Amino acid sequence: MVNRFRLPVLLLFVGSGLAALIYEIVWFQMLQLVVGSSSVSMGVLLGTFMGGMCAGSFLLARLVPRHVHPLRVYAILEAAIGLCGLALLAVIPAIGSLYTAWAGTGPASFVVRGLVAAVCLLPPTLAMGATLPAMARWVETTPRGMAWLGLFYAGNTAGAVIGSALAGFYLLRLYDVGVTTGVALLTNLLVGWLAWQLARVSAGSGEASGNAPAAMAVDDGRLGAQVPVLLTMALSGFCALSAEVVWTRYLSLLIGATTYSFSIILAVFLAALGIGGAGGSWLAARLSRPRLALAIVQLLSVPAILYAGVMLADVSGEEVENYLLSNDLVKPTDSSADSPTNAGCSDEEHAKMATKTVRFF
Repeated sequence: MVNRFRLPVLLLFVGSGLAALIYEIVWFQMLQLVVGSSSVSMGVLLGTFMGGMCAGSFLLARLVPRHVHPLRVYAILEAAIGLCGLALLAVIPAIGSLYTAWAGTGPASFVVRGLVAAVCLLPPTLAMGATLPAMARWVETTPRGMAWLGLFYAGNTAGAVIGSALAGFYLLRLYDVGVTTGVALLTNLLVGWLAWQLARVSAGSGEASGNAPAAMAVDDGRLGAQVPVLLTMALSGFCALSAEVVWTRYLSLLIGATTYSFSIILAVFLAALGIGGAGGSWLAARLSRPRLALAIVQLLSVPAILYAGVMLADVSGEEVENYLLSNDLVKPTDSSADSPTNAGCSDEEHAKMATKTVRFF
């Protein structure tokens, strides 16, 4: 990849990340009305989302020929994500009625939740997971090339932070999931169109080949030496997603299981990942012992995760409420809620709610 294409590609990743997190906020809120908002449901949804991205990354090299220009592959993937997002507006409510009829209790309930999440989330997340590997075919495996790939990842994460805050605190607050999904769809289509145009420009400048440069060749004899690194990264991801589920549960107890709490966790979580990714890309071109750096980072994450858990557990909902009131962030009200907040619904109230139509868009 020549230098003049790097900044436009970085902006493509920012837009892609923005759209992806808008979708994630919308899909999780819609699916939680179907499978519930418990820790188990949150784990199933996050696991399916990340598992789909992992599978998409793995399958790209096996399904897409290397001679296809990476930017054209990227454009097609963005369009596919947008079409899946639009289709899920109708698919999720339809699947909700089936889940109500099939779901039971115990292990059977977990299996049904997983099937619901897989049917809804796997198609778009497969495409999302393939976007970075598609562009990686255009980047040399030199320290400078890997630094730019890390910067692309950081840009994607920065867009994701903007998307989670935009969806949770603006779009879903003022509009419905249809409008919110429309914003993400238009972003996908714009990113895809720009990627396709960049592919045409690069073809005219001699950058048309999607084949990896000579520096991309991998010594098969060294693949075995990478296994400890891959296992370390897998365990790191396991701990990170587990911590995210726990933190989301803590925060929902403080400010409620709302779109706001989920958006806050995602925005902070992804902002930290983006900062770390940017710092890692800067260090990648300068480190002589990257494995040692990886080990140090993993060791530092242990006290950091423990600190977050202790601090969240030490804060009470009453303290949060008093802080919001004292700083005029919220106003007290004597109005009664439409549903009880300190007791379960009565049979009459359940029957009344069952007659109402739940609208998603």
